[in-house]
Amino acid sequence: MKPNFRARCARVNRLLARAYGEPKWPGPQDPLEVLVRTVLSQSTNSANAESSYQALRKSFPTWDAVAAARPEAVARALRSGGLANQKARHLVKILQDLKAEHGGLSLDFIKTMSVREAMRALESLDGVGPKTAACVILFSLGREICPVDTHIHRVLQRVGIVPNTATAEAAFEILQPLVPAGQSYAFHLNLIRLGREVCKASRPRCGACPVETECRYPSKNLPRSERTA
Repeated sequence: MKPNFRARCARVNRLLARAYGEPKWPGPQDPLEVLVRTVLSQSTNSANAESSYQALRKSFPTWDAVAAARPEAVARALRSGGLANQKARHLVKILQDLKAEHGGLSLDFIKTMSVREAMRALESLDGVGPKTAACVILFSLGREICPVDTHIHRVLQRVGIVPNTATAEAAFEILQPLVPAGQSYAFHLNLIRLGREVCKASRPRCGACPVETECRYPSKNLPRSERTA
């Protein structure tokens, strides 16, 4: 019988909500600020990302100041977050392009777009891929879209919702129609929490996993007494 991936996704969502609760979207945020924060969060932890964001705003109080700055100067403010040179180049180019193409430093124009249109508009910006674009749409607008980061990608493969051969970009496309209606925000945050705290890349805490009953991972790290023959 062909697996019902939509039903499996719904069961995983229910188990996560039972274990972690159902996070609620807090409301609209400035899309440009969310984009900058998401770029700064790449390949670092939340504390370092926040530190680099605060340092950026202290050195460059306005987005116009960032757009007018040399990338090397912006990079000096981003050292605490890692990949400072790369992130600085992307941010300066994004802001310069927004100003040139839209006449100002704002992403408010995506508010009236469909999810697909907003994804295309965001992915046209320098260094913005599907995950970053989806994060902006989810967190700033509260739309029905579920970004896939490293943690979520790993969890989706282990519970068998996406193939082990699927890239993160492919996993993102596979996942979207499977997420229960109205659950994108909660599902996204709960999957990240599961990946960070329990379903780790090495030595996963399978005995403490709230979705272990749905897991297809062949190398489960279970106590001997809990292993099946």
